[in-house]
Amino acid sequence: MFRNQYDTDVTTWSPAGRLFQVEYAMEAVKQGSAAIGLRSKTHVVLACVNKANSELSSHQKKIFKVDNHIGVAIAGLTADGRVLSRYMRSECINYNHTYESPLPVGLYTAVMETSVWGWSSGSRIR
Repeated sequence: MFRNQYDTDVTTWSPAGRLFQVEYAMEAVKQGSAAIGLRSKTHVVLACVNKANSELSSHQKKIFKVDNHIGVAIAGLTADGRVLSRYMRSECINYNHTYESPLPVGLYTAVMETSVWGWSSGSRIR
């Protein structure tokens, strides 16, 4: 039922009361891989499962260093993860240049949360 008219962004509801973009995201999660992070008082461990879709596909890096004290493990699309890690790397560099100290992890998560929400809730088409 006129699905293409209502699947352009996450803020458009179909007449049946469905958000198709949210449904697409839920389906994409099923195709992703697992990522986990463990923390102790002295160490942090990040781990990801790399599943090859084909024997011909190459290895995709799923763990990225953002700063000397921040790392990221990607569970979704690797291309999206690279964009996010590059953005956060630039945020860390800007903060370090401005305040001459590393970006606090709490502020890092707040910036990341705001950025991702803004990117995903807009009406622009990816």
